[in-house]
Amino acid sequence: MNAQRRAFMRTCAGLAAGASPLAAGAIAQSFAPQIAGPAAWRSRFPAFAAADAGTIYLDSAATTHRAQAVIDAIVRYYQEDNANPARVHARARRAGECLAAARQAIGEFLNASDPLEVIFTRGTTEAVNLAAATWGAANLGAGDEIVLTISEHNSNLMPWTAAARRAGAVVRIVDVDDEGHLRVDDVARHLSRRTKLVAFSHVSNVLGVVNPAADLVRVAHDTGAHVFIDGAQAAPHVRVDVRALDCDFYAFSGHKMAGPMGSGVLWARRALLDAMPPYHVGSNMAHEVELDRAVFEHGALKFQAGTPDVAQPVGLAAAARLLMSSRDVFASHDDALVRRGLRRLRGVGGLTLIGSGEPRDRVPVFTFTLSGWKAADVAAALDARGIAVRAGDMAALSLLKRFGTTEAVRASAYIYNTLDELDRFVDALDDLSSTSRVAGSRRTASPPAA
Repeated sequence: MNAQRRAFMRTCAGLAAGASPLAAGAIAQSFAPQIAGPAAWRSRFPAFAAADAGTIYLDSAATTHRAQAVIDAIVRYYQEDNANPARVHARARRAGECLAAARQAIGEFLNASDPLEVIFTRGTTEAVNLAAATWGAANLGAGDEIVLTISEHNSNLMPWTAAARRAGAVVRIVDVDDEGHLRVDDVARHLSRRTKLVAFSHVSNVLGVVNPAADLVRVAHDTGAHVFIDGAQAAPHVRVDVRALDCDFYAFSGHKMAGPMGSGVLWARRALLDAMPPYHVGSNMAHEVELDRAVFEHGALKFQAGTPDVAQPVGLAAAARLLMSSRDVFASHDDALVRRGLRRLRGVGGLTLIGSGEPRDRVPVFTFTLSGWKAADVAAALDARGIAVRAGDMAALSLLKRFGTTEAVRASAYIYNTLDELDRFVDALDDLSSTSRVAGSRRTASPPAA
């Protein structure tokens, strides 16, 4: 890879001054419509004009609907700028500039210090696996310790337990309290001089609780441990500032925040990325490649082997800009949804909410069991009424067992849901609660959870 090619790759990383007409400020204007309030958001999501437009969609913690701005950005890229990024012709240069703008936009979304701290992935799962396979391989040894929590999603559990097995390291698990809160003092008690990493979710996909991330990072750093935060459920709802959190790694998915499926990010401190071995090897992540040697790229570029997927980062950037443009609207509406949902669910006979019934430090994710009903049967009965929810173990079986069950129902709301929809959902649960389905209940396979 010659000097010109290397310079172009840095342009794709968003580093070359003046290289892109779609710089962060420009893309902000392109994808940041000023929306007055929550009611106007529904018109921004074309799924609500589809054939099943009457469905009450309460499965956004699994995946949100796509914003029209995201769809438009992806279509625009494929129509106007699609090419393999390079300097060789105008369209290829535009493709590189689109990728650079997307990386800068995500850096802005996270308040990253450097766009080369932003690695594009297929989602949170790939991001965790990347960190576990690279940082873990280079830094974990026999007898070292990884601290996880019982509330972790499988995607932030399995990669770290696998890394521990490979290294001969020990995994220690921190419990939550009876309200589902992760207590800082409990985490601190599990730390030792052998702790190399603490990994936890910013927001639980089951409990909807916002964990005290900055305080958890502080106690982990006090012992010299690094911190990985799974932000899959936080990025759609919570303002994420990696510099304020002071964490070492942060991962999230695009499809849970109105962005495209197959998109996500691993953010990591630049010094860590430069020290980590590559995840995949091949073109674009190295230069001066010969039979017996290669010079790796720096920062995020070292982890982006092969032809880059430009369209998904472009769509993800559009989603991030949409969220950044209306943070206060999101926060206010989330609070209203949480308060209405908790208040109404308390009145449903036989319903047991998993986690805290208090609205503070919470997002609109409500996980519960209904006496006399299997979780899959509740989901099927609601589906027959045009209400979409999730049922199963939520990819967090250990957490459900901690609360006395192996399956549950989850309703999760987002910016496009109305308070009236929550009321209609709870009214349907009221109807179901009067009928027991334990005896003779058909055995329905639980659908996959996310």
